[in-house]
Amino acid sequence: MKTMLAAYSGPGILQGTGSSLLSALQQLPSVPWLCRSKMEKHLRVISVLQWVISFLALGLSCTVLLIYMFCTDCWIIAALYTAWLVFDWNTPKQGGRRSSWVRNWTVWNYFRDYFPVRLIKTHDLLPSRNYIFGYHPHGILCFGAFCNFSTEATGFSKKFPGIKPSLATLAGNFRFPVLRDYLMSGGICPVNRNSLDYLLSHNGTGNAVVIVVGGAAESLDCAPGMNSVYLNKRKGFVRIALERGSDLVPVYSFGENDAYKQVIFEEGSWWRNAQRRLQRIIGFAPCLFHGCGVFSDSWGIVPYCKPITTLVGEPITVPKVEAPTQEMVDMYHAMYVRSLRCLFDKYKTRFGLKESDVLHVM
Repeated sequence: MKTMLAAYSGPGILQGTGSSLLSALQQLPSVPWLCRSKMEKHLRVISVLQWVISFLALGLSCTVLLIYMFCTDCWIIAALYTAWLVFDWNTPKQGGRRSSWVRNWTVWNYFRDYFPVRLIKTHDLLPSRNYIFGYHPHGILCFGAFCNFSTEATGFSKKFPGIKPSLATLAGNFRFPVLRDYLMSGGICPVNRNSLDYLLSHNGTGNAVVIVVGGAAESLDCAPGMNSVYLNKRKGFVRIALERGSDLVPVYSFGENDAYKQVIFEEGSWWRNAQRRLQRIIGFAPCLFHGCGVFSDSWGIVPYCKPITTLVGEPITVPKVEAPTQEMVDMYHAMYVRSLRCLFDKYKTRFGLKESDVLHVM
């Protein structure tokens, strides 16, 4: 085609329209690649957006829809689902109902590639033991925790063969219709005593319960560039580890705090006090945050494309003690804090931090 064009074009034409057409033809092979690139970018945004909307609004929306259906001709469907809900109420506290099919959905690969999210293994874990992973920091929506431990997008099962992760979240999420089933399909469980005891003592070995230790309180102080964790007064997970003889594993995600920008109110201000009160009432902290828009860089709920790298640290062997003393809890808690600091200090310069940066434990 290019030869024919050159043959039938005079010098003037070749310098003008013919030259432009020839340049256009030369670019044709790259058009499919550009289309694929744009398509993949949109799919990545959609995959993240669906999770954000599901986590923030799916439960409430389905509750309203269920109530509305009782007032329509579809009331029989609502009644049957409600009966199933009552029958299935305790399932989240008894190991849940994970689905390998859901955990391997292709959508999670796009979710992973949006940031991207990476999982790094630093030590082997024995399938003959049970574990409590302490995940830090909380961030706004725990994107790293969800992607690494509630999906197979980063290859958890291949990197830790024989270990089954269960991400623990607010028990209140499992009171919402549909949302509870969506969460359980990814292996997510309530972060309460009954659920943790079942996974660590009635479900065999090779279980890893992932607890976001800082919780809602920590989310109020997360912002890009922040390296702080709420841990000094969080010792309940250590006591459970001693009671069940489960090893403690520190986990740190570099970049988790960079997903959103947040307005942080000063301690003692009216807004901060209001956030604290609502946190105690509803179980989570109402953060004032923003990311980027769906189709532009304007404000929106889509998180920023910032890399999130999760490191699973060295396990701390914990003996089984039916009634651990406070001294024992404090000792293993101190060991855990030292191990977390070491993990942070060893890898911080590899992921954009300076040698002088320190992890603030509050």
